[in-house]
Amino acid sequence: QVQLVESGGGLVQAGGSLRLSCAASGLTFSSYGLGWFRQAPGKEREFVAFISWSGGSTYYADSVKGRFTISRDNAKNTMYLQMNSLKPEDTAVYYCAKRDYSGSYYYQAQAYDYWGQGTQVTVSS
Repeated sequence: QVQLVESGGGLVQAGGSLRLSCAASGLTFSSYGLGWFRQAPGKEREFVAFISWSGGSTYYADSVKGRFTISRDNAKNTMYLQMNSLKPEDTAVYYCAKRDYSGSYYYQAQAYDYWGQGTQVTVSS
């Protein structure tokens, strides 16, 4: 079955960097777009970034544009999120997800059918 496993989260000071990874199995990785979402305590899950199946198209939430970079290595079945200039408001559990092309937009959670378990990112001020 499809499995997505995030890693790379942790505690970092404001202004620092982290690189998240999402390792996938049980699917033809290069056939699907993938996304990153995050959820802070008491808040709804929100879109962070999306990358197309080929990596040729990427989209970002305004809150992370210019600071975060999404990428993928189809040979390794892995997606990445490079996060620079981190802010305390970036603190959240970060999830990777596989898009199912249900017709919903890439920034909507309902556009994805498989999710990882999440990795905690904490940014201290």
